[in-house]
Amino acid sequence: MARKCILTGKRPNVANKVSHSNIKTKKRQLPNLQRKRVWWEEGERFVTLRLSTRALRTIDKKGLSVFAEQSGLDLARF
Repeated sequence: MARKCILTGKRPNVANKVSHSNIKTKKRQLPNLQRKRVWWEEGERFVTLRLSTRALRTIDKKGLSVFAEQSGLDLARF
């Protein structure tokens, strides 16, 4: 499974690790993903999603159904 947030679309980023002598080597910056069971009110059940912590904060603010609709995600699949 790809390291990707289902709602926000966050993916790993490629960056340079710079040493004290200014030698640059590639490194991956991974998103902070969590597997969470979230209550879906319209479906009256829990859905298990792989979300970034930023997405969890947005769910607290907007609600799961509104956020999933904006992201184009069908919660019935989960």
